[in-house]
Amino acid sequence: MPAKGVQSITSQEAKKLMDEKNVQFIDVRTPGEFRANHRKPFKNIPLSDLRKRSDEINREHSVVLVCQSGMRSSKAAKLLKKQGYKKLYNVKGGMGAWV
Repeated sequence: MPAKGVQSITSQEAKKLMDEKNVQFIDVRTPGEFRANHRKPFKNIPLSDLRKRSDEINREHSVVLVCQSGMRSSKAAKLLKKQGYKKLYNVKGGMGAWV
C-alpha cells in the first residue's frame, strides 16, 4: 500500500521521467544488488543509510525510488515523506519489473 502523497508508477513511467529536469533517481537496494544490476541515472543510497544520507537528495526536486520488488522503496518513500519531501514516486515491482 503506497504512503499518502507517494505515487506508484510503472518502470515505463519512470523511464519517461528520465528526460525531465529536476528529477532524482534513487536505488535503495544494497551496494551488492546495485552493482549486480542497475540503471542509469539511479544513485545508490541503501535503505539502511537513507535516514543519515537524505541530505544528498534535493527536497525541491521529484524523487523516483526503486528497489528489487517495490517493498524497500515504499518504506524509503514513507521515510522521506516524514522528512518533508513532497514529490515522491515508487516504481511498482522494482527492478524485477524493469522492462
